[in-house]
Amino acid sequence: MAAAVSPVRVRRGDAVIREALEILERRLRRPGGSLASPRAVRDYLRLRLGEMERECFVVMLLDAQNRLLECAVLFYGTLTQTSVHPREVVKLALAHNAAGAIFAHNHPSGVAEQSRADEMLTQTLKSALALVDVKALDHFIVAGVAEPLSFAERGLL
Repeated sequence: MAAAVSPVRVRRGDAVIREALEILERRLRRPGGSLASPRAVRDYLRLRLGEMERECFVVMLLDAQNRLLECAVLFYGTLTQTSVHPREVVKLALAHNAAGAIFAHNHPSGVAEQSRADEMLTQTLKSALALVDVKALDHFIVAGVAEPLSFAERGLL
């Protein structure tokens, strides 16, 4: 039987994860620091979204060299769904003069599979961003410790 983890240890662990994310984000914003592979994005998103208790929709904005300009949780939802507004995604991309965007959301259920609604949203966002010359690079679904799903790798983007 596993020993219970104290609330103090949990808070310390959360603080370590937050600090690691801050360090990683600073490195990704430096010259030479980029999100050049799906593996790098997966690792980052697993840290960022893996333990969220409700659905969140994240937009990662990149410059032309795939350096991180901004990573924002734009929408929070319930345990099973999040409402996403394409206008807000486009507005954020323009505000940061982004060349590319990666979308991500989590499935608190622990199942990293896309729904038809996820596919339709991705195509809507891709089309909206294309109108302002921002390339939709990928959409990830993060589900706890499971391997995050990549729409690009599945040919869905």
